[in-house]
Amino acid sequence: MGDYQGFVAFFQQIGRKKGEDPRESIVFDRGNGEAKHPVTGAVVPPKFLGAEAPDTKDRDRRAALGEWLASKENPYFSNHIANLVWQHFLGRGIIDPVDDVRISNPPSNSELLGLLGQKLAEYNFDLKKLVRDVATSTTYQLSSRTNPTNELDTRNFAHAAVRRMRAEVLLDSISQVTETKNKFKGLPLGARAVEIADGETSSYFLRTFGRATRETVCTCEVSMEPNLSQALHLINGDTVSQKIKQGAVIQKFLAENRLPRDIVENLYLRTLTRKPTDSEAQQLTPGSADAKENAMQLEDVFWALLNSKEFMFNH
Repeated sequence: MGDYQGFVAFFQQIGRKKGEDPRESIVFDRGNGEAKHPVTGAVVPPKFLGAEAPDTKDRDRRAALGEWLASKENPYFSNHIANLVWQHFLGRGIIDPVDDVRISNPPSNSELLGLLGQKLAEYNFDLKKLVRDVATSTTYQLSSRTNPTNELDTRNFAHAAVRRMRAEVLLDSISQVTETKNKFKGLPLGARAVEIADGETSSYFLRTFGRATRETVCTCEVSMEPNLSQALHLINGDTVSQKIKQGAVIQKFLAENRLPRDIVENLYLRTLTRKPTDSEAQQLTPGSADAKENAMQLEDVFWALLNSKEFMFNH
């Protein structure tokens, strides 16, 4: 109770009042207000979690808290942010779930977590530097193909995890390869889905694929579980088929007099970042003398690639 009320005390002097605009709410420091112990009734001074009580006389208590939160003396914040970055790239946190931090849910590798948190603090919380460390690590670059020694491992990052792209990333990827633009409320034409800050700004595609509503700070709001609605929307919905039509990528290639096999190769490179195998190229390259028929078949190939697991999953 003392720890809890000591942390509450940092926010007890916050005041709120209406602004000139009825929709506006002004948050300010009142300069008074204390937290009290619910049992003894004694005033509990502001105190950092697991640390000393700071001198907050004649200063905003939140400023003192902010300084401590992002300081090297506080391992909780840097470790937690590092764990979030690790989970984003590896598919699983060193503490997993990332929001379930407790003694009875220990990290799978406490030394690694501590080192990542220490690095982040040394980088002055420059996330790009930590991302570079993670992305260039041997662990991140491991294959998702398992062998008898690691096929059952789900905790120690002995192999890469196969993961579906998040809703926003998937929609942006489809838009990029089809050369189309999205329009979201409050954002200019061509804005990416990952730029949406408002949880209420969404689309059927984003809702279907589990975009967070951002009603809470819990990462559990993001759903990565596959379901039938997702499959049906990709196969029968208007997102993929309409974007193929709108972007007219196939028509642009045909207008440049490219050969069907060259077009198939380009479609593979832009969707799967690899060339088709000889067998795939032979089966998928249309050979009709009718240009219209060839265009339809190439659009079908494009549609099939965008619906493939190889496109939708990191592997």
